[in-house]
Amino acid sequence: MAAAVNWQPEPGPPETELRLRNTNRLVPSRYPSTGILDRVARPEDLEAIIELDSWSNDRISTELGLLHRVPREEWVTGRPMSSVIMAAFCHAHAAGGRFNGPDRGAWYAGLTVETAHAEVIFHRTAELAEIGVFETFVQERAYLADFRGRFHDIREGYETCHSPDTYEVSQKLGRDLLEGGSNGLIYRSVRHAGGLCIVCFRPKLVSNVRQGSHYEYRWHGTPVPTIRKLPPR
Repeated sequence: MAAAVNWQPEPGPPETELRLRNTNRLVPSRYPSTGILDRVARPEDLEAIIELDSWSNDRISTELGLLHRVPREEWVTGRPMSSVIMAAFCHAHAAGGRFNGPDRGAWYAGLTVETAHAEVIFHRTAELAEIGVFETFVQERAYLADFRGRFHDIREGYETCHSPDTYEVSQKLGRDLLEGGSNGLIYRSVRHAGGLCIVCFRPKLVSNVRQGSHYEYRWHGTPVPTIRKLPPR
């Protein structure tokens, strides 16, 4: 008889206590910074509105997106920037992000605006390359946010989760950590050498959100855009 194998599950990444200020998330400026979630004081009130109006009101339905995928106790309502916060979780990309799938979004941010710029430029340029157009511009608004709490830390190692070409392994890690109660991760930016990013899985941990600067990225026939900081308006 073969000897019994003392199997142990593979340990997950370590956790680190983070205290971060002024992280940068860039969002297309066509999206409004206020909405129904800012005005609804309690999740119970929001549920009533959903039942009464959302299925026949395209604007509300679009704004709420995948809200039903986020447990009610995690909803952020009744405070400034509630709609901005929840939009990150309710409007996931069809292919997901690095650490989330298409069924639930997450709040991604660079620890510096330079890192946030690099991430935006990479993804927008990839979209333009698909259609073969490099004569255009996009405008993005920075949202600053602070974080305090324990996050899983993969700044060292975890090379497959930092792949420049695929999210397969990193999405699995993110899903496992989310299901295990993780707040999110801090990791190396794949698009900005030396930069760091945070992904937060819990809306209520995205704190002190406020508008930052407004930027325009303009492509002049090549994959490398110019960046212009727009005047306040």
